[in-house]
Amino acid sequence: MADEHLRPTTLLTIGELAARAGIATSAVRFYDKQGLLTSVRTAGNQRRYPRHTLRRLSIVLAARRFGIPLEEVAELFEALPSDRMPSRRDWARIARLWHARLEARRREIEQLESELTGCLGCGCLSLSTCTVLNPGDVLGAAGTGPLRLGWTDDPK
Repeated sequence: MADEHLRPTTLLTIGELAARAGIATSAVRFYDKQGLLTSVRTAGNQRRYPRHTLRRLSIVLAARRFGIPLEEVAELFEALPSDRMPSRRDWARIARLWHARLEARRREIEQLESELTGCLGCGCLSLSTCTVLNPGDVLGAAGTGPLRLGWTDDPK
């Protein structure tokens, strides 16, 4: 019994969870409200979080850093048991999914950089030929002609 004070509690207060994650308590409340974290309520209606919630919160914070939408994180969490810490296998699966997402985003950015480089050299911003403002001549295919994006033919 003398060592009982050394044993970690199974539940963390919102302040303890926030401090360990390095975020504000308001952020913990937000993620809780979004259904990404699970809390229990004390008799005094205070939130308490199981210790394994810290790992789930770490996944949320990593997702935010990688630009992964919270809706996608919620979908991932649906496949994880809420009564335990995500395992290494769970994290490996999540990391593979996110890696593929980041690779796709990297390819999109490279394509945009290529288009921008062409634009810098051209400088015309022609609405009929510009691949940045009218990719694939979508406006011409719609039969509506180019949109002027606030420009007019009137020089006034």
